[in-house]
Amino acid sequence: MAGHTVPLVVTQPDRPRGRGMGVAASPVKDAATRLGIAVEQPLAIKNNSEFRDQLAAIHPDAIIVVGYGRIIPQWMIDLPRFGNLNLHASLLPKYRGAAPIQWSIANGESVTGVTTMRINAGLDTGDILMQREIRIAADDTAETLGPKLASIGADLMVETLRGLEQEKIHPIPQDDKQATLAPILKKEDGRMDFSRSARDLFNRLRGFQPWPGAFTVFRDKTLQVHRAQPAQLTIEPKPGQIAVDGARLFVACGKDTITMLELIEIQLEGKRRMTAQEFINGYRPKSGDRLGK
Repeated sequence: MAGHTVPLVVTQPDRPRGRGMGVAASPVKDAATRLGIAVEQPLAIKNNSEFRDQLAAIHPDAIIVVGYGRIIPQWMIDLPRFGNLNLHASLLPKYRGAAPIQWSIANGESVTGVTTMRINAGLDTGDILMQREIRIAADDTAETLGPKLASIGADLMVETLRGLEQEKIHPIPQDDKQATLAPILKKEDGRMDFSRSARDLFNRLRGFQPWPGAFTVFRDKTLQVHRAQPAQLTIEPKPGQIAVDGARLFVACGKDTITMLELIEIQLEGKRRMTAQEFINGYRPKSGDRLGK
C-alpha cells in the first residue's frame, strides 16, 4: 500500500444507518475488510488497556488519524516515532474544527487545501508537516469539494510519510493568531437570513450541503431551497420580500452590488421538489410577499 505496511485499521463501532436503522459497517471498515486488513472498533480508547497493549505490540512508525471524531489520548500520541499524523481538509491554521470544507465554501473562499500535521493535545493545533492548495470552483459544494480534497490528501499523506522517513520534512508550528474556526454545523446554520447579501446566502447554500442545507419559511411552512443563484433586478424590495418575474422567482437580500437571490429549485414542507415556475403556478406568490418569520 504505497510502499507501507498497514497492520491495523481502527474505526468507530458499527451503527444504525438508513431508513430501516439497521446496524451497518462504516465505509472505512468495508474498505479495510476488502483489502484484508485487521479491524478494531473499540468503544473507548483513553483507558482501554487491552487496546493500548495491542497497539504497543505493533510498534507503529506512525498512526494516521483522519475523521475519527474522538480525542486521541496522550499515550497514543506518544507511541509512534513519527507521531500521530492527521490529514485536515483546510490550509491550517485556517478552519480548525469539525467542518472545514463546509465553512470554507460558506465564507466565500476561492482557495482551500489539505494539511498533514502532527497531532498534539489541542484541536487541530499541531505542527504543520505539508500542505497542498486547490481552487474552489464557483459551482463547488461541500459534496463536490470533499472528494477532490480526499484525493489530493491521500497522495499528500503518502508523500508526508516518505518525507518523514527520509528526514526531509521540518515541522512548522502554527501561528495561532492566524487561526479561524470551523465549528460543527447546527440545523440553525441553514436558516436563511435575508439581511445577508445574495452572494453570502449563495455561498452558504453551497457550503451546507447536504445538511443543514438552506431553508426559510413561506406562509408558515418550511421552504427548503435546493438551487439558487445571485441575480440583479431593477426593483429593490426590502430584504426577505419576493419578486415574481414571469416564471422566475427572486427574494431580496441585504445591500450589495447584487441585491437579489433567484430561487431555482425549492421544496415546500410536505411537498416534492419543484422548479420556481411550478411553485409560482401552484402557490401564486405575489411580489411583496415575504419569506422568513
